[in-house]
Amino acid sequence: MAQMGRPRNFDREHAVEQALHLFWQHGYDATSLAQLKAGLGGGISAPSFYAAFGSKEALFDECVQRYLATYAQVTECLWDETLPPRQAIETALRQSTRMQCEDGHPKGCMVALGVMSAPSPEHARVADALTQSRLRTRAGIVACVERGVRTGQLPPHTQAQVMASVFDGFLQGVSILARDDVPYGVIDGAITQLMMTWEAAASN
Repeated sequence: MAQMGRPRNFDREHAVEQALHLFWQHGYDATSLAQLKAGLGGGISAPSFYAAFGSKEALFDECVQRYLATYAQVTECLWDETLPPRQAIETALRQSTRMQCEDGHPKGCMVALGVMSAPSPEHARVADALTQSRLRTRAGIVACVERGVRTGQLPPHTQAQVMASVFDGFLQGVSILARDDVPYGVIDGAITQLMMTWEAAASN
């Protein structure tokens, strides 16, 4: 029997996806319980919401884990050592840009935007997984640059952290460009320009 206050057609998987989109678009603090209830199909009572998800924080955690297991996988190629390091970075940038600009979900990257819509201090813990994801991506870019140095594709004097920050900074900025409706083709073309940084470093 359906719980009191929960719509008969309540689909928990669909509800989590809808909640993910709300958190992705507005951030944790700015997404209210009223918005979540409305986004989950309407008609769901507060007691049924808490029975289904435990709390707003628990629902956010579930949404973040779903995002990291799906949309955020576009940068996992940074850890694929079968790819040449330059190609791994370029692939991550292009795949992430394509995902951030596509229709069907909010524009931008929830991981990057999470730092700009960070929860208030009393709720800061909920952003930990997003912070760790940003750190992992940054570390992956650094690892690619270091691999480029080890394999002789970049000169020994290359400062891996500095060079990686060029690519990481661009990647974080894609979220703002996507939110401002800068066309995908423009951002993708900018990646071509950006990758010349690798060639310039290799020739020094």
